[in-house]
Amino acid sequence: MGLLEQCEAAFGSADLYRVLGVRREASAQEVRRGYHRTSLRVHPDRAEPDAKEEATRRFQILGKVYAVLSDAEQRALYDEQGTVDEESEALSAQRDWQQYWRLLFKKITVKDIEDFEKNYKDSEEELADIKAAYVDFEGDMDRILESVLCADYTDEPRIRKIIEKAIDSGEVPSYKTFVKESKQKMSARKRRAEKEAREAEKTKEELGLGGEDDLKALIQSRNKDRKKEMDDFFAQLEAKYGNDAKKGGKKTTAKKGKK
Repeated sequence: MGLLEQCEAAFGSADLYRVLGVRREASAQEVRRGYHRTSLRVHPDRAEPDAKEEATRRFQILGKVYAVLSDAEQRALYDEQGTVDEESEALSAQRDWQQYWRLLFKKITVKDIEDFEKNYKDSEEELADIKAAYVDFEGDMDRILESVLCADYTDEPRIRKIIEKAIDSGEVPSYKTFVKESKQKMSARKRRAEKEAREAEKTKEELGLGGEDDLKALIQSRNKDRKKEMDDFFAQLEAKYGNDAKKGGKKTTAKKGKK
């Protein structure tokens, strides 16, 4: 399987620039920053034990993407023909992609990831990324949450409010996929979030975080707050749509002209 097919399978897109979250016109420094940001999200060091193999595979693919886009000749070939030279030294199957990453960036730690997340969330950069993901995926919340850095399903209420505000202000278009998303699809995300939270909690208890008890307490407290926020969000949806359903009325007709 070639690099473009690997990207499609692992990241849902064969566009190398989209995989790194940068513009096609991005400078070399912007491509480097995009690689750094995206690799932080999938770095094997932050993956749970049962997910480390998949994280490693995606991490290796990202290394290859950056190797292509950071090489002037390889990038020119991709830009002009939409193909990559699979036989090039840059895509050597023998390369140690984690060592390659460490040559470019400092060694990643749990604290690095938490600090990045703390600074990234609610920043102008995150705001721009959320709007771009909303437009790129035409309002598909599943793909938006998968695309935005450091986001998980419990971030949905916060991200949804950001998008709704952008729609109301005319910054982004109104997509039916977003404004008319079914309650079943939303509930499926909640179930996935709860399952992932249980699995993560179990793994933390089994492994412990040795020497990072304060950080562990902070993460757990944050996740509890997010879960409560998400529960409140779904309770509001239930109240809104459940009551309409009980009345037996046409619950979408009355608001047809809105958005």
